[in-house]
Amino acid sequence: MQILIYSYNYHPEPIGIAPLMTELAEGLVRRGHQVRVVTGMPNYPQRRIYEGYRGKLYITEQRHGVTVQRCYVRIRPQPGLVDRALLEGSFVVTSFFQALKGWRPDVILLTIPPLTTCVPAAAIATLQRAPIVLNVQDILPDAAVHTGLLTNQKVIRTFEILEQFAYRRAAKISVIAEGFVDNLREKNVDLDKIVRIPNWVDVDFICPKDKASSYFRTENGLEGKFIAMYSGNIALTQGLENVVKAAALLKDLPDLAIAIVGEERALEPLRELCRECEADNVVLRPFQPREKLPEMLAAADVGLVVQKKNVLCFNMPSKIPVILASGRPILASVPADGTAAKAVRESGGGIVVPPEDPDAIAQNLRELYRDRDRVENLGHLARQCAVDRYSFDRSLDRYESLFSSLTHAR
Repeated sequence: MQILIYSYNYHPEPIGIAPLMTELAEGLVRRGHQVRVVTGMPNYPQRRIYEGYRGKLYITEQRHGVTVQRCYVRIRPQPGLVDRALLEGSFVVTSFFQALKGWRPDVILLTIPPLTTCVPAAAIATLQRAPIVLNVQDILPDAAVHTGLLTNQKVIRTFEILEQFAYRRAAKISVIAEGFVDNLREKNVDLDKIVRIPNWVDVDFICPKDKASSYFRTENGLEGKFIAMYSGNIALTQGLENVVKAAALLKDLPDLAIAIVGEERALEPLRELCRECEADNVVLRPFQPREKLPEMLAAADVGLVVQKKNVLCFNMPSKIPVILASGRPILASVPADGTAAKAVRESGGGIVVPPEDPDAIAQNLRELYRDRDRVENLGHLARQCAVDRYSFDRSLDRYESLFSSLTHAR
C-alpha cells in the first residue's frame, strides 16, 4: 500500500506523538509498504524550530525508507491564543501544498491534535480519492476546555464544529483507550467507525535493566537511593507541584528521592517550589536523549503518572506503556474514573491514588519504600502487561489490517 501519514509531530522530536508516528511509519516500510509523512518543522517540546530547519518553507528528507515532507510552522516559545491560531493556521496552509507533492495515497492516517489539520487532510482525501483513518490522541476541544486553555465560547463552538466535521469525514476512527469510545458515543459518532488501537511501546527497546548501573543514578548522586521518577511533558494537565509537596513530606527518609525529567523551561517553577518547600530530595533534570531513555527509566524504582482532577476520558498518557515496559510499577495520582486509572488498574502493575493529593502520593511511596518485594512483584506484572497488550508488533498488525481493509473496500 501507499500510505500518507499526516502528523504535526515526527522525528527528531523526542516525546509525545512523534516517536509513535516515527515507529509506525518505519514499521510499515519494513513490511513492504510505501510511506510518506507530512509534518511540521521539528520544534517540540522547546517550541523553537530545531537548528538546521530554521528559515525554510519546505524540506523533504528520506529516513529509514520513509519520505518525510516537512512544512513551515509559525511557532512562539510561550504562545497565547493568537499565536496558537497562527501556528495551526500556518500548518494548515503549508501542509496542504506539501501533501499534494508525491504519489497518490491508498489511505491517509491523520493524527489529532491539532484538530485543524482535518481541513487540509479532508481536501487531500477528496482530491486524491483516499479514505481517512482519524487517529485520536486527545479528545478536542474537551481537553482544552477542561484544562482552561480554551474559554472563549465562540472559539469553543468553532472547534466543536471542526470536531464533528473530522468524525464525519473519517472512514475509520482509531482511538487509544476505551474512555475515548465512551466520549465519542455520547457525541453520536457511528460506533462502526471506531477501532480501539492503544498506543504502543517497543518492548525490545524499552526493557528492564539493572538500576544500579544506570548512568542517571551515578550522574545525579542517586546511588543506593529509592527513586520515584516522573519523565515527560509538564503542562496544565499534570499538576506536578503535588509531587514536590509529597517529596517535602518524605524528607525523613534520606535514601528516598524523587526525580522529575522534563523541558528545562517548565522545570523553573518547580525549582522555586522546591526551595519554598525545602524539598532537597527532588532532582530536576532536562529531557535526556531518546537513546538514553531505557537506561534512564531503569534508574527508577517506581514510575509516576500525574494528572489533575479534571482530566477524565479525554487523555491517555503515552508514558503508561513505557513505564510498564521498563518493568517498573506505576504510582498514578489520577482521577479514579479516568482513562489513565483504568489502564493502570488493568495492568496489574500499579497503584491508583487520588489526584492533586500530596499526602496520598507520599503515603503510598512510603509504603512501597518499605515493601521492596511488592515493588518487585508489581514490576514483573507491569512488564508482562506491556508485552501482552502494548507491544509495537501487535499494534502494527492492527493498523496494517485496518489500512488493508479500507484499500480493498475502495
